[in-house]
Amino acid sequence: MSNKKALREINEAVRYLQKQYKHKPEVGVVLGSGLGNFSNEIEVEKEIPYKEIPHFPVSTVEGHKSKLIFGRLSGKRVIAMAGRFHFYEGYDAQEVTFPIRVMKLLGVETLLLSNASGCVNPGYKVGDVMIITDHISLFTPNPLIGKNIDELGPRFPDMSEPYSKELIARAKEIGDRHQYDLKEGVYVAVTGPTFETRAEYKMIRTLGADVVGMSTVQEAIVAAHMGMKIFAISVITDIGLREDGLITTHEEVLEAARLAEPKLATVFKELAAAI
Repeated sequence: MSNKKALREINEAVRYLQKQYKHKPEVGVVLGSGLGNFSNEIEVEKEIPYKEIPHFPVSTVEGHKSKLIFGRLSGKRVIAMAGRFHFYEGYDAQEVTFPIRVMKLLGVETLLLSNASGCVNPGYKVGDVMIITDHISLFTPNPLIGKNIDELGPRFPDMSEPYSKELIARAKEIGDRHQYDLKEGVYVAVTGPTFETRAEYKMIRTLGADVVGMSTVQEAIVAAHMGMKIFAISVITDIGLREDGLITTHEEVLEAARLAEPKLATVFKELAAAI
């Protein structure tokens, strides 16, 4: 796709949404698998199905509601994606990150990302919530490949601090206040949709990661490209190297995410209030 066409499609989506919702959102939220109930925490002012938005993809995965939610969270105007897009659904990296571009042009300066992940750190367990301090993006296509769109960001964006140290520090304070044992670690993104083999889990752990998932990194790269401040949190929904011989299922992932969701909700609500 040419840069002119890409910009035109982004701006068409932005103009459509500005007609539907007159206020400027400050905070963007992306809800991962099984975490869609967080939208109940938002004082909803407008809901728009993805299929009604020009050039928007549509979520095809169970646990993703496929709509944009506009409203207030802790006094801040927010836009939340109840359902994200994944590379494994057949969308390319630019389509996966299209909504992040739209959020930025709508006015969003701070992006809160969430996901469900598999654990490779032996010290973590199902139900733990982990603040993402860094990521490894070797296994998914970089969404910035191709001719750079200079109007959106630089050709070579710095990624030495993809996740805001300031927001991480605030989240840790929130966790301490509520006596949450918030973990911190590195997230690796893979393409999916298969869960990893035992050898792949071992490799990912050897590389220095704590959890693995099928989202988030491409969104974070595009957000960093556009100068957004990013915070990301991962709910550990399954154990990579299980010793019980059982397999991981998507239903298991959704249930674990649902049980851990109240912690994530508290962190996001209080983080939004502090922004």
